[in-house]
Amino acid sequence: MKKKCSIFEQLLAGVQRSRQAASGTRAVTPVFQIDAVTIKKLRGRTKLSQSQFAVLLGVELSTLRNWEQGRREPTGPARALLRAIRNDPERVIRALARPA
Repeated sequence: MKKKCSIFEQLLAGVQRSRQAASGTRAVTPVFQIDAVTIKKLRGRTKLSQSQFAVLLGVELSTLRNWEQGRREPTGPARALLRAIRNDPERVIRALARPA
Protein backbone atom coordinates (compact mmCIF):
# COMPACT_ATOMS: atom_id res chain seq x y z
CA MET A 1 0.00 0.00 0.00
CA LYS A 2 1.36 3.41 -0.96
CA LYS A 3 2.27 5.63 1.98
CA LYS A 4 0.83 9.14 1.89
CA CYS A 5 3.40 11.90 2.28
CA SER A 6 2.88 14.53 4.93
CA ILE A 7 2.94 18.17 3.96
CA PHE A 8 6.35 18.43 5.59
CA GLU A 9 7.71 15.57 3.46
CA GLN A 10 6.30 17.17 0.31
CA LEU A 11 7.88 20.52 1.20
CA LEU A 12 11.20 18.86 2.00
CA ALA A 13 11.17 17.04 -1.35
CA GLY A 14 10.45 20.34 -3.11
CA VAL A 15 13.35 22.05 -1.35
CA GLN A 16 15.66 19.20 -2.29
CA ARG A 17 14.57 19.41 -5.95
CA SER A 18 15.14 23.18 -5.91
CA ARG A 19 18.58 22.74 -4.38
CA GLN A 20 19.49 20.17 -7.05
CA ALA A 21 18.20 22.44 -9.80
CA ALA A 22 20.17 25.40 -8.44
CA SER A 23 23.36 23.36 -8.39
CA GLY A 24 22.72 22.20 -11.95
CA THR A 25 22.65 18.52 -11.06
CA ARG A 26 19.11 17.92 -12.19
CA ALA A 27 16.55 19.61 -14.40
CA VAL A 28 13.32 20.57 -12.67
CA THR A 29 10.18 19.28 -14.32
CA PRO A 30 6.80 20.64 -13.33
CA VAL A 31 4.75 18.16 -11.35
CA PHE A 32 1.08 17.76 -12.22
CA GLN A 33 -0.63 17.62 -8.85
CA ILE A 34 -3.49 15.18 -8.82
CA ASP A 35 -5.73 15.42 -5.82
CA ALA A 36 -9.45 15.16 -5.14
CA VAL A 37 -10.10 18.78 -6.13
CA THR A 38 -8.16 18.43 -9.40
CA ILE A 39 -10.07 15.31 -10.40
CA LYS A 40 -13.43 16.94 -9.62
CA LYS A 41 -12.44 20.01 -11.67
CA LEU A 42 -11.36 17.86 -14.62
CA ARG A 43 -14.64 15.95 -14.53
CA GLY A 44 -16.51 19.25 -14.28
CA ARG A 45 -14.71 20.56 -17.37
CA THR A 46 -15.78 17.48 -19.30
CA LYS A 47 -19.41 17.89 -18.18
CA LEU A 48 -19.63 14.15 -17.52
CA SER A 49 -21.28 12.39 -14.60
CA GLN A 50 -19.16 10.30 -12.27
CA SER A 51 -20.30 7.10 -13.96
CA GLN A 52 -19.62 8.47 -17.47
CA PHE A 53 -16.17 9.74 -16.44
CA ALA A 54 -15.32 6.39 -14.83
CA VAL A 55 -16.27 4.56 -18.04
CA LEU A 56 -14.19 7.03 -20.09
CA LEU A 57 -11.16 6.38 -17.88
CA GLY A 58 -11.77 2.64 -17.77
CA VAL A 59 -12.01 2.49 -13.97
CA GLU A 60 -14.67 1.34 -11.55
CA LEU A 61 -17.11 3.98 -10.34
CA SER A 62 -16.01 3.26 -6.77
CA THR A 63 -12.41 3.97 -7.76
CA LEU A 64 -13.33 7.36 -9.19
CA ARG A 65 -15.33 8.16 -6.06
CA ASN A 66 -12.36 7.20 -3.88
CA TRP A 67 -10.17 9.56 -5.93
CA GLU A 68 -12.66 12.42 -5.69
CA GLN A 69 -13.03 11.93 -1.94
CA GLY A 70 -9.28 11.87 -1.39
CA ARG A 71 -9.13 8.30 -0.11
CA ARG A 72 -6.95 7.13 -3.01
CA GLU A 73 -4.85 8.70 -5.75
CA PRO A 74 -4.63 7.59 -9.37
CA THR A 75 -1.35 6.07 -10.49
CA GLY A 76 0.30 4.99 -13.72
CA PRO A 77 -1.84 5.08 -16.86
CA ALA A 78 -4.82 6.69 -15.10
CA ARG A 79 -2.61 9.55 -13.97
CA ALA A 80 -1.27 10.01 -17.51
CA LEU A 81 -4.79 9.93 -18.93
CA LEU A 82 -5.94 12.60 -16.45
CA ARG A 83 -2.98 14.75 -17.49
CA ALA A 84 -3.96 14.33 -21.15
CA ILE A 85 -7.56 15.30 -20.35
CA ARG A 86 -6.28 18.38 -18.54
CA ASN A 87 -4.21 19.40 -21.57
CA ASP A 88 -6.77 18.78 -24.32
CA PRO A 89 -10.11 17.49 -23.01
CA GLU A 90 -12.06 17.66 -26.27
CA ARG A 91 -9.63 15.61 -28.34
CA VAL A 92 -8.93 13.06 -25.62
CA ILE A 93 -12.63 12.49 -24.97
CA ARG A 94 -13.30 12.23 -28.70
CA ALA A 95 -10.47 9.71 -29.10
CA LEU A 96 -11.60 7.62 -26.14
CA ALA A 97 -15.25 7.69 -27.15
CA ARG A 98 -14.54 6.07 -30.52
CA PRO A 99 -15.54 2.42 -30.80
CA ALA A 100 -12.62 0.02 -30.43
